[in-house]
Amino acid sequence: MAQKMSDYYKANPDLRIAVFAGKGGLGKTTCSAALSDWLAREGRRALCFSTDPQASLSDIFEKDIFGKGRQELVDQLYVMEIDADKRIAAFQQEVRQKILDMYGIKEIPKEIDEYITAAAAEPAMHESATYDAMAGLLASQEYDFYVFDMPPFGHGIRMVSMARILDMWIDKMEETRLKAQEYGDTAYQLQQKGAGAGQDEMLRELQEIREKLGFFQDILTDSKRTAFYMVVAPEKMAILDTERALDMFRRMDITLTGVIVNQVYPRELLKRKDLSQFMRDRIEMQQKYMIEIEKKLGDYVCAVIPMFDREPKGLKMITKVADIMMNWSGKIVED
Repeated sequence: MAQKMSDYYKANPDLRIAVFAGKGGLGKTTCSAALSDWLAREGRRALCFSTDPQASLSDIFEKDIFGKGRQELVDQLYVMEIDADKRIAAFQQEVRQKILDMYGIKEIPKEIDEYITAAAAEPAMHESATYDAMAGLLASQEYDFYVFDMPPFGHGIRMVSMARILDMWIDKMEETRLKAQEYGDTAYQLQQKGAGAGQDEMLRELQEIREKLGFFQDILTDSKRTAFYMVVAPEKMAILDTERALDMFRRMDITLTGVIVNQVYPRELLKRKDLSQFMRDRIEMQQKYMIEIEKKLGDYVCAVIPMFDREPKGLKMITKVADIMMNWSGKIVED
């Protein structure tokens, strides 16, 4: 079993970033908000940043913050949800203006405009907008701690995989050019006088992208600076997803800091005589999966958060979740 989360943060003062990942609907946003709340109460200037387009932080904190920039909720606690669509629209307009200026025309050709519009629908565009926002926040070093609430599993991991694929791609391109220069390839020399300039520009752009992705790769794989959590519930698919994630983390040199088990019905409810059969069956089903979690993920479990009698929304409930999550030191499976 992992150590108590509050002790872990006190014992690792160099930590600056926490990432919460996992299957959708299991409480990543709740856990992100809870850690941010605890850090702020510990006197650390904390920013909770959501990369989820569903405005989940607005829902959790019961405050409209989507697309409105940084918002200070209480002393030392800041939250931010970017409107990726708005950022992409601004980028599209910037591209259109560059084309107009470059070619001295007054109107973008229909085919080009359609291409620019269609490109915005690509998932990579949304990810790029998110990366830019995250990079800007981290580069500012304005906060003591950054907590990132990632959308359903895969988003953060793609940062690492894309960086590595791009590394190999660019290395191959550079290798090919060096060989061509070495052997005085005539075609290469001709190319340098024409299309080569355009290709050089493309290579420079790819290198810039690689640097940006490499920046995130360095962050995600640095366990001294970054804590990486998976949020799981006592359900079969959630456990399977976490096992697959662990295997992927190993291959990508990401150290999993801990697993947080959320939405657990208290076993003590089974003692109630008025408990419905439906609830009894559900609690017993969860207990079966808690045994599986203990067996497969027990070394990583750092907190178990119960199912509450109301939704964990608003600062008062978030603080309650935080106190449980950060100070949990019980058993995964209760006797």
